[in-house]
Amino acid sequence: MLRSMTAFASAESDAAHGTLSIEMRSVNHRYLELGLRLPDELRALESQVRERVAARLARGKVDLGLRYRPTHANAEAIAVDEGYVARLADTAQALAAKFPQLNVDFVSLLNWPGVLRDHELDQDALGAAALKLLDRALEDMVATREREGARLGGFLRERLDTIEGLVAEVRGHLPEVRAALRARFEARLAELKQPLDPGRLEQEVVMQLQRIDVDEELDRLAAHIAEARRVLLLREAVGRRLDFLMQEFNREANTLGSKAADPRTTKAAVELKVLIEQMREQVQNLE
Repeated sequence: MLRSMTAFASAESDAAHGTLSIEMRSVNHRYLELGLRLPDELRALESQVRERVAARLARGKVDLGLRYRPTHANAEAIAVDEGYVARLADTAQALAAKFPQLNVDFVSLLNWPGVLRDHELDQDALGAAALKLLDRALEDMVATREREGARLGGFLRERLDTIEGLVAEVRGHLPEVRAALRARFEARLAELKQPLDPGRLEQEVVMQLQRIDVDEELDRLAAHIAEARRVLLLREAVGRRLDFLMQEFNREANTLGSKAADPRTTKAAVELKVLIEQMREQVQNLE
């Protein structure tokens, strides 16, 4: 399945005493590079987050930001141990008869050890919720990459079809090109008005034809087309392999252009280079 390296994903969910949100962005990169931002409450998850991202994404520069927002009530409300306060009140009433002057004000009561308690965060539950949210975001990102990858695959297949047509076109007029070259060469030799060894003449003609022979280049282009189509069907990251193939395509197109012996072949070589460059630019986006 082809995948693009450019994508965006976000997700949000309610968690213990707050809200979790995540944003992921990825762009082209030679390898997988993860930029990670975690809140203090979730720092311990860094290794697990990296492992999960690496398990789903093979290449790309990925920026991942995970945020935790405590609810307003939990962030600002005073947590009072009401049961403990009730027990203190019962004790105060029991002692009131013995100590008539006993007087405890509200502030003093709050300062009594144990009356106010810190809000305790369930780190395990929060971490589990964060990883679950990460899986959702990764699923969305992979789906987005695959949709874009499918579009790029269609683009590449169209260009391969066009290249295949150009190769067939050049191969089709090669006999005509060879015949024209032989006739042109023989006409020039005839202008010399000197007797020539027929064997030597044939040897010179063969040498001239070899200089413009592009059968091997056309065969290699056909092989590269078949290989590119095969790679596009693989269910793995294929960006690097296709990038290498584009270099091979370009090498054959350059050689074809240098050997061109008529305007049609020259034009085909130029069109090939344009198509290959278009493919190369899009291949850079593939995982």
